[in-house]
Amino acid sequence: MGNVCKVLSVAPVGFEGHIIEVESDITKGLPSLQIVGLANKAIEEAKERVKSAIANSLLEYPSRRITVNLAPAELPKYGTHYDLPIALAILASSGQIRQKELENSVFAGELALDGSIRPILCAITVAETAKRVGAKRIYLPVENAPQAQLLSSIEVIGISSLKDIYLHLKGEKILQQYRHQVHRRVTEPSTPLLDDIYGQEQAKRALIVAAAGHHNILFTGLPGAGKTMLAKALANLLPTLDVGEQLSVTKLHALAGLTGGDIITERPFRSPHHSSSMVAITGGGSQIKPGEVSLAHLGVLFLDEIPEYSRVVLEALRQPLEDRVISISRANAKATFPANFMLVATMNPCPCGFYGDQTRECTCSQAQVLAYRKRLSGPLLDRIDMIIPISRIPTEKLLLSDELSSKQHSEAQSSIISARNVQIKRYGSSHKNNSSLSTSDIRRYVPLKQSEKLFLDTAANRLGLTARGYFKILRVARTIADLEGSSSVSIPHIAEALQYRQSA
Repeated sequence: MGNVCKVLSVAPVGFEGHIIEVESDITKGLPSLQIVGLANKAIEEAKERVKSAIANSLLEYPSRRITVNLAPAELPKYGTHYDLPIALAILASSGQIRQKELENSVFAGELALDGSIRPILCAITVAETAKRVGAKRIYLPVENAPQAQLLSSIEVIGISSLKDIYLHLKGEKILQQYRHQVHRRVTEPSTPLLDDIYGQEQAKRALIVAAAGHHNILFTGLPGAGKTMLAKALANLLPTLDVGEQLSVTKLHALAGLTGGDIITERPFRSPHHSSSMVAITGGGSQIKPGEVSLAHLGVLFLDEIPEYSRVVLEALRQPLEDRVISISRANAKATFPANFMLVATMNPCPCGFYGDQTRECTCSQAQVLAYRKRLSGPLLDRIDMIIPISRIPTEKLLLSDELSSKQHSEAQSSIISARNVQIKRYGSSHKNNSSLSTSDIRRYVPLKQSEKLFLDTAANRLGLTARGYFKILRVARTIADLEGSSSVSIPHIAEALQYRQSA
């Protein structure tokens, strides 16, 4: 009977992780390595990587029959991060390291043929899962240690080679807990500030309201009116992420292979091309990865010329806009990713863009105009809080000094942060904002006097608002009141919120 040894690792499934026991058993027989437990091709290929890494680390690869089991067997396993735990399990079952040294620890890392450890995509998932099950420490590639270090109360040890961790476990070379300065990705603003935009005061005000309450917003108007510039200015208005938010955003980008080991501190601004596929937007693939709606989590998803996106992609946005998560089902797996993003979109009035222009004739037929506008379904429009028409600024006013304020951006950002702090204090959480209020929350936090309710009911009937649209007015009005420093919502706040829905 062989000596069965176990090493703990993690199987990422969507945004979550599950503990995996990597078991190794060595028995008499022809030299071979068999890996069982629903392993995919990348794990099957680990056989050659592990064999070469052990040999090139000047360790003994057993010349007997080796069976490696990844338990529980019913859970599909993907990725190359199982290389390290497989190698350690083999070394333990062959008596080269003691099983005791592997206990209370979780291991993950890809092996190169020379025995060096390569970075992995799921480091934060591994760290979170290890912390959840009560592991004392985790061993990860040194490049991934900064991300895992975001989680306190668990020891993170960065490793660079199989030989290093072998000597560490033998007590011959002690690897210290990773305590280096975390490298955070900080980039210079590449998008415009409010200070760079001439005129458009109403649109700027709407942008501030949207940023303060995390409201979805659609800008409509002629080409060259500044819709795209306004939408991109939003990225620089949003506050930076707190540590918990950094963890979630970095984890999602790491799962998609986009971080390079850095910590993301700024709210993401994702702008996918209109030809993007359903999988690119929502996520998926044979090994389910997050799509654009999840990569924009806690940030902005910008859809420029939104009617140009395929109807199936636009309709797929309805679930994450409503639930703030995206659920993906495939034949062999299911996954749920967070998708709490602000939708910021733009559109022209017609296919050629010049419907209603005073200086250039529209070449579209009435049928084409109607068909173009119908690309946005009623249910999708109902999930957009604010719809803002944009007019062109006359060319003679573009360079007037009084149209541009050097303090506009900083003042707007200060107002937004103040309004968000009011919401954090009111709801007791930085993860809840006015746009996410449920109907019961609205009754509690947006109580209306009889006069305000009568005003809103009259306007709602006149505008033909749905129940969803009615409550969106109240959410936006609550944000406007927060910006004004008012504890209650009054008629002027409701009136302004209604202005942002009249184009719906």
